[in-house]
This record gives sequence, structure tokens and C-alpha cells, in this order.
Amino acid sequence: METVPRSGTFTRGDFDKEVLARMDDVYRFAMSLTRDTSQAEDLVQETYLRAFRSWQTFQPGSDARRWLFTICRNAFLRTLERDRRNISLDDGDPDALGAVMLHGQMLQDGSADRLAKLDLAPALADAIAKLNEPFRSTVILVDVEGQAYEEASEVLGVPIGTVRSRLFRGRRQLQEMLREYARDAGFGGNASTGKPHE
Repeated sequence: METVPRSGTFTRGDFDKEVLARMDDVYRFAMSLTRDTSQAEDLVQETYLRAFRSWQTFQPGSDARRWLFTICRNAFLRTLERDRRNISLDDGDPDALGAVMLHGQMLQDGSADRLAKLDLAPALADAIAKLNEPFRSTVILVDVEGQAYEEASEVLGVPIGTVRSRLFRGRRQLQEMLREYARDAGFGGNASTGKPHE
């Protein structure tokens, strides 16, 4: 990753160049959070306004994209709170047994094999968009943006264990939605025969 010069030579111009180069990434992240073009544009604007106001807090040589993602997500959550749409979710222990059982059922009825043969990109994008916060932003950061657990933990402002829990639960919800997609597409298996519906 290209880094900017260390303190002493780091200027506002260096900062502007560094963060403006990440605008497409921030827009993509904002779009995945808001699921609305106009709201995403507003969120990017708010993110950059906050970034430019507090540019002195940016540590030269650090990951500008992660820093901007953190600002973007915080601005998004404040918008949710302001609109009274914030969803309160408990990050308790995930039900691992349920996920294992679901995967076993998918293997038994053949839907896991059939899902592997489908073009899931549109269905997956739709399923991710339907995830509730905070699962959606966690799945996007780790599975879509390729952030490590430690990086996602920093962006989300939660412990790594919470990132893992949210990721597990988000992936499980995606698994269930994709199973439904396979059934709706005529690939739903019969649990007793393991054959697709005729």
C-alpha cells in the first residue's frame, strides 16, 4: 500500500491527495450501507466534510481507506439514530448448531450442489442488501471489501469477538436467503429423495 510522508513533511495537500484517491471505495461502501444512490451521495459528502474538518487527526502512513470507512459508518449510524431507525441487536453467542444443521440439510437435499452451479452474484448482492445492521456492514467489510477481522474491528469500533459473531450470524442469514433463492429458481430439493422438484 502506498503511504504518505511521515509527520513534519505531511501537509494538507498530501492529506487531500490521499483521501480523495479513496472516494470510489467510500462511495461503494456508502452505497452498500444505504442501498440508495441519493443517500449514498449524501453520506459520502458528509464523510468527506468530517474528514476535511478533522484532517489533523489522520496519522500519516496509516490506512486512509480504513479511516474513511470508520467516519462513513459513524455518520451512517448517526443518521439512523436521527431518523429513529436504528435497530438494536444483541450480539450474544451465535447458534452454531443451527448453521451446521442447515448446511447438513442443504447437503442432504442437494441444494448446496445446485447453488454451486448457479450464478449467484445478483442473488448474493440482493441478499446482502437485505441484511440488517450491524450484520450488513460487517459482512461488507470482511467478505466484500476484504478487510481483516482486526481492521473491521477498528472500523466498527467493536471487539474482534463481536466482529466474528456478527459475521457468523450475517453469513448464516445469507445462507438461508440463498437456499430460498435456489428453491424459488426451481432448484429446491426434496428432502426425502434428494432430487430437484420436477
